[in-house]
Amino acid sequence: MTSDSNDFLFNDQDDEQLLEETVSDFWDVLIVDDDPEIHSVTKLALSGVEFWDKGLRFHHAYSGAEALELLKKDHSISVILLDVVMESDDAGLQVVKQVRECLKNHNIRIILRTGQPGYAPEEKVIREYDINDYKTKTELTRSKLITSLVTAIRSYEQVCQLEFQSRALNNILLASKAILGFTYIKAFTMAVLKQLSFILDCEPHGLLCGSIEDDDRVFVLGGGAEYNDVIGQRIEQLDNGRIILQVKNCLAQGEHQHTELDSTYLLKSKNRQAAIYLETNQTPSPSQLQFAEIFLTNVSVGLDNVRLFNRLCDAAYKDILTGLPNRNDFINKVERFYQPGKTDYVFLLIDVAHFSDINNGLGQEIGNLLLNAIVERLQQEYPKAELLSRIGADVFGLILPKQRYDLEQLREHLSLPFTAGEHILPINFKIGLCLQGDFQKAGIETLKLAYIALNQAKKNSSEMVVTYTPEMEEQMAWRLGIIRQLRQDFEQRKLEVWFQPQLDLNTLEIIGCEALLRWPSGNGQYISPAIFVPLAEDAGLIVEIGQWVLEQACLQQKRLEQLGFNISVAVNVSVPQFKVKGYAQQVKDTLIKYEVKPQFIELEVTESVVMDELSNVITTLEELKGFGIEIAIDDFGTGFSSLSYLQKLPLDRLKIDRAFIKDLPGKGCEAIAALIISLGARLGLKTIAEGVETQAQADYLLELGCDEVQGFMYAKPMPENELITYLQAKH
Repeated sequence: MTSDSNDFLFNDQDDEQLLEETVSDFWDVLIVDDDPEIHSVTKLALSGVEFWDKGLRFHHAYSGAEALELLKKDHSISVILLDVVMESDDAGLQVVKQVRECLKNHNIRIILRTGQPGYAPEEKVIREYDINDYKTKTELTRSKLITSLVTAIRSYEQVCQLEFQSRALNNILLASKAILGFTYIKAFTMAVLKQLSFILDCEPHGLLCGSIEDDDRVFVLGGGAEYNDVIGQRIEQLDNGRIILQVKNCLAQGEHQHTELDSTYLLKSKNRQAAIYLETNQTPSPSQLQFAEIFLTNVSVGLDNVRLFNRLCDAAYKDILTGLPNRNDFINKVERFYQPGKTDYVFLLIDVAHFSDINNGLGQEIGNLLLNAIVERLQQEYPKAELLSRIGADVFGLILPKQRYDLEQLREHLSLPFTAGEHILPINFKIGLCLQGDFQKAGIETLKLAYIALNQAKKNSSEMVVTYTPEMEEQMAWRLGIIRQLRQDFEQRKLEVWFQPQLDLNTLEIIGCEALLRWPSGNGQYISPAIFVPLAEDAGLIVEIGQWVLEQACLQQKRLEQLGFNISVAVNVSVPQFKVKGYAQQVKDTLIKYEVKPQFIELEVTESVVMDELSNVITTLEELKGFGIEIAIDDFGTGFSSLSYLQKLPLDRLKIDRAFIKDLPGKGCEAIAALIISLGARLGLKTIAEGVETQAQADYLLELGCDEVQGFMYAKPMPENELITYLQAKH
């Protein structure tokens, strides 16, 4: 409900006229009779009479029609002394009917008089038309006339007061509903002042003061236009000592303050007090105070609601730790920067690199201090930023005028170490940048584009800032499409496991095979693992797929064993799989479930797996090794791990990457291959070369002392049925 709908407490014209009646200095009496002498006699009989210090003022009409015309124009009449028989035998009764039914005047009191008793109205007529009294003119002595008039005036006063209070209370109710619809303190205050000024019959010049936090400090929460400059400031900042004194007295004494110049009303809410100051230029009347008290009860409730709404807004749109606008608020506010064709602003999405390591290593408290230090640095270096928000746990959004963005300055600002408690921390950042020309109408879409650029920056170790381009979004859409299709095909069991034989290089005896994941594209082709495996890892899907491949390998090994082939099956393990809690136990449970002997399952781990969390990896590998499972390092030599780690790892085999095999012999690759084979021999590990395609490569590897090989020269990866046919042909 808006303030426009119910801004007026007394917005009915009749109410204003009724209020004027009650403060008149006279009781207005209308004499309606076609006999002028009756007018004179009545005035004479009632001359000098006063009721409650108010005299009588007479109005005259000499026919029913004239009386109705007068009543239409004059709303001050309290009592009608009405003759029944005038221009017609029932002229008086017609006047009564018109007054009640057409003029809708139910307050005015009516005393019927007649000089012809035979024309007296029936009791039914008196009841239906609310007639106070009926007398014959002969029996209306002065005393009886005064008695009847006093009774009528008293009745009129009571009816007016009841109607006035009823309408006033109804309008207060409407006004209260109106102010309860406000959610912001400034608009709420303006509505309250407007409503209260109508009750007190004054101008809405004033303000609302109260505490913001749970302390004794008093702030200007809202007010009229003349106080716009001080809203949100301490009350002491007001250039008006009278207001300061009245508000402080009101809050200190816990009661309303009234003078001839102003009124200050105490608002008692659940958690704290507030006060409304209003310039009145007169002391409020008892009835005004009564109505104001009723209204103020609802104002207190409304103020609590506004405070609750603001707390909810803080929870929904404000970051508690840093005090910055949060992601929701940013998404709403960034939309105003969507201006097609404009290139005036840049949006920086700033990510704190390896923040989780700081939280885990130094504790969350230090992590929180670091975040606040980063915010302080950004606010200090970019005080004229259009928007600074905390988008995520360790991600900040910054919108700058384009002319204030300088990459080198940004590097310099963020390269200096940050102080967090007792720690001096050098921090690296990754930043996704989005130009205003690429902003979208929906804030969430603009944020998405910046995240696309940020993800590119994270993948590119050499770049701190990556700027969004439409091609990135196309690539992202392609990636998401691939992942979505991969997930769907995996759930529908469309993925396949193929097997590539592994041979003893000296005897060319088949000693095992490697389980390789294949994804058919549906048109007779297959999507390369080099494309979809990294995507599956990013999407977290590789954990489920990896477990499925292990199960397929166990099933295949069991079938081979049943056919008389006692060869091992090697399964690749990714970094996300190793991070699954209880991974080693999961592998053991799988082998037990399919009744596979541990020595016939080999796990191939890359150097990236080993280097991720070395101590945890060693513990997991030792548990698997202790169970009897063989462990191989895949793609050895392509990583950057320290060779000293090799002696700590419970390994069985080093697998030489095809990159060091494809150019053998010659082209400088002999040294690396020879080094790996020699290293394996010294550590008591077997070496297996993958990607062997020529006899020359095989001869050279044999000369170097390599133990095992696999490659197209011997056999390509093949489905299960082809593998069985291949094995049967070799035996």
